[in-house]
Amino acid sequence: MDPATTTPGEGLSRPAEVGHAALRGAVAAMAMSGMRTFTVDVGLVDETPPRAIIRQRARGLIRRVPRGRRAAAVELAHWSYGAGGGAAFGLLPDRLRRQPWAGPVYGVLVWLGFEFGLAPLLGLRQAKQIRLVERAALAVDHLLYGLILSELRRRPRS
Repeated sequence: MDPATTTPGEGLSRPAEVGHAALRGAVAAMAMSGMRTFTVDVGLVDETPPRAIIRQRARGLIRRVPRGRRAAAVELAHWSYGAGGGAAFGLLPDRLRRQPWAGPVYGVLVWLGFEFGLAPLLGLRQAKQIRLVERAALAVDHLLYGLILSELRRRPRS
């Protein structure tokens, strides 16, 4: 097998593929964090979903974290969630997962699951507000998540 023409998951055991996808999911969540820093700083997003969940529904839990480490704890929770989403993506059948559209569609489905499932279930304020610009920004960062998650082609090595 030529490493320059194979995909990262090719030839790996199923658990290794899922682990690889979990790692990609964590990296994708890290990229989302960077994009969210930008969208919050320019005023497109008032509060990121991980921060809203922690602040509105897990106050007792976050209070156990030292004040100076709370933002890091929120990020770590988001990266862990991203890794879990990546592992779930890795469990999809190969023929589906390897389609170029699979990652972006998966990312948008994760976002829709939050918007129309988790946010209303948790009673988050975001679920009750019409905020089209913010929702569009969050949809775009979930597209980014999916793009990073599904990038399976290796670059040729020199």
